[in-house]
Amino acid sequence: MHCSKRSGCFLLLVMAGLQSGVALSRAQDVNSEFGIRNAGSASNLHSRDLSAQFPNLNRLFPDLNSESPIPNPEPPNPNPQPPDPSPQPDREVSWKLLVPNILHDQKPIWLFPVSAARGRHLKPTIGIIVATVGLVALDPHDAPYFRRTTAFNNFNKVFSSSNMALGTAIVPLSFYAVGLARRDSFAQHTSLLAGEAVADAEILATVMKNIDRRLRPRDVTNGDYADTWFKAYGRVISGRGSFPSGHEIAAFSVATVFADRYRRHRWAPWVAYGLAGLVGFSRVTLQAHFPSDVFAGAALGYVISHFAVLQQK
Repeated sequence: MHCSKRSGCFLLLVMAGLQSGVALSRAQDVNSEFGIRNAGSASNLHSRDLSAQFPNLNRLFPDLNSESPIPNPEPPNPNPQPPDPSPQPDREVSWKLLVPNILHDQKPIWLFPVSAARGRHLKPTIGIIVATVGLVALDPHDAPYFRRTTAFNNFNKVFSSSNMALGTAIVPLSFYAVGLARRDSFAQHTSLLAGEAVADAEILATVMKNIDRRLRPRDVTNGDYADTWFKAYGRVISGRGSFPSGHEIAAFSVATVFADRYRRHRWAPWVAYGLAGLVGFSRVTLQAHFPSDVFAGAALGYVISHFAVLQQK
């Protein structure tokens, strides 16, 4: 039989296909009787039978006699290890480097408006500005309620200004003490980063307060809560105005550091931001700040910690 003619080659291929079907049927019987391990040998036996009956197939299909064992795939790992989501600081953190790091943070903080004008984080920046303007417009309507009501007297005794400032400081200091006792460098670094964030935030808040000199709600004596800007007087070092809230900017600075560094615990962000929000609400009920002051402090505290201190992109 010669393959130079097309009809002969076609007939040859048809016969090979019929013979292949019979041989495959044999291979399936062998697999069912002896298991999947013998499938490779049955297939190779079938190939040799075809080569013996049709020697011209070697020229058409040179790989017919090649050994092709069935690969045995490796089973997947039943216990894959998830990556550690805890971010490590991008720079060294220590008591010695605390002041240099604070100084280093000032450039990205004060140049943030320039960065936003160039399109970086522009949409969230516009959103924060719009929300702040809206809350400022609502301040004359919500501030009188907290001035008249006595429903929060007991709440205000517990969540006083001094207690909130003390609580904001105790959280990172206690974490540092525990980390020192347990030799946990991650906890120590987290506390130092929180302290750095508070220092950065208070520097910005003090400058802004001395510029806007906004009256606190409790200092409004004529009932005109709309005319509160550039009216306050006081010590420059602590900030003359009320915008933004110093307590809230510090609370959210600490909360953002802990929420980001310990985000592998699902409850950590809820607890951190929940406590920071409680601080802000107490500033409103105490008539120490308008809601817009608190919102601006929360937004600035988050931005400073997230982008300047933790250096997240």
